This record gives sequence, structure tokens and C-alpha cells, in this order.
Amino acid sequence: MSIESEAALRELDAALDRSPVSGELADELFSVVDLLQNEPSLRRALTDPATPAERRQALATGLLGSRISDTALTLVVDGVGRRLGATALLDGLERQAVRALLKSAQATGSLDDVEDQLFRFGRVVDGDPELRGAITDRTASLDRRSALVEQLLGGRAAPETVRLAKRALAARDRNFFRTLNGYIELAASTRDRVIATVRVARPLELQQRERLQNALARQIGREIALQEIVEPELIGGIRVEIGDEVIEGTVAGRLEAVRRQFE
Repeated sequence: MSIESEAALRELDAALDRSPVSGELADELFSVVDLLQNEPSLRRALTDPATPAERRQALATGLLGSRISDTALTLVVDGVGRRLGATALLDGLERQAVRALLKSAQATGSLDDVEDQLFRFGRVVDGDPELRGAITDRTASLDRRSALVEQLLGGRAAPETVRLAKRALAARDRNFFRTLNGYIELAASTRDRVIATVRVARPLELQQRERLQNALARQIGREIALQEIVEPELIGGIRVEIGDEVIEGTVAGRLEAVRRQFE
């Protein structure tokens, strides 16, 4: 993504941050993304760099003004007026829809639960080959897969968790897990946190989690959201992944390092 596009997406973030958010706003933005995804000619018309921004914005207003709220329309028109390609515009509007849903959860005090539930749901699906196949099979109808998510999470997870898990099924980049992880990262960034994936042989005790979280926060300079994965094959120790950085401290990791020295 170009520097110009990244700047435009940050400005879209700021526009949402100034707006009243709700689950309804998220649904409206998702519907616009779906419309543009399914209508290539409209998508091209709204992102054609040869067309003045004012004309593109007028087209968006004329088509959508009676179909979505003023808040949603303002965000869409804002995005259309910026120099964004078709993919970047869809990505930007989808991002704001997800952020609206997460901010709505934050307002009700359930954002921590949503972040944790999305993470654990992804782990459960990934760890069960039959379930993973059923969830990620894009030859199956979206309605059928959505019904499966509802069966698994309905009444057991926050409403925002269920809605986002269902939305991830449609994954515009065709990868359910990458989309779900993107939602988790947005949930963390909503509170200016960085996700640290922690792999351990045995579950961490509360005091261990707190010490690790505080130590990583001091090192990174930002608050840390820990996502714990138990992998008995690590034998002992801990492995921490923050973005592309890896801190390897497991017994299995040290044994592998020694083994490589003798190859």
C-alpha cells in the first residue's frame, strides 16, 4: 500500500473516531462494501482517478443518500473523495465497519471479551480439521457456514463476537484466519495495545501473566494484550511473538538450536 493510501486510511480512522458509533453503523458500512464488491462498474466509477473527487462524491451521495444514515454516508463520501484505489477503498470502509463494532463493544465494557473470544474461536476452528473444513469451505453457502457459527457461538459469546466471526466467513482476501486475526489486532489497537502471542507448555498462572505483560510493556513502550497458546510439545519455557519479532525461550527451541549446530 502506498504512503498516500496509508495516510488516507488513517484519516478515515480519525473520521470514524469523531462519529457516533453503533452496531447499526457497522452494518451499514458492511452493506456498502458488499454493494461495491458485487458491482464492479460502480466500484470503478467511485474510484476513477480521472474523475474529479467532487463528482465521485456526488455520485455516492445520489446512490446511497436515501439508503444509509447520515453518519455512514459521511464516512463513505469521505472515503470516495480520497485518492484510493478500488481495493484500498473497500479495505478502508470494511476497516471502519469493524472498528465501529469494536468501539460499540468498548462502550458497553465487552471489548476484552470480544478480543479473547475471537482469538479462542480461531484456535478452536484451526485445531479441529473437520470444523476447519466446514468453516472455510467457500464452495458451501455463506448462509450454511453462518448458521454453523451461530450454533457454535450463539448465546455463548458477545453479540459483536458472533457478528465478526460471521463476517470473517466472507473474507475478501479469501482467508478466514487472516481476517479473524486482523479483527483481533484492531480490537487491541482500539485501546492502543500491541498483541503478544505467548506459546507455553503449560498455562501461565495469573501472577506469571501479569509479570510477563508488564515486562513486555516496558520493553515495547505500549500496553500489551497477551494471547496465550498452550503447546505441551514445547516441554518448558516460553515463546513470545510480537509482530515479526520472536523471543525464543522454550526448551524445545533451545534443543533445536543445539541440534542445528551439529548438522
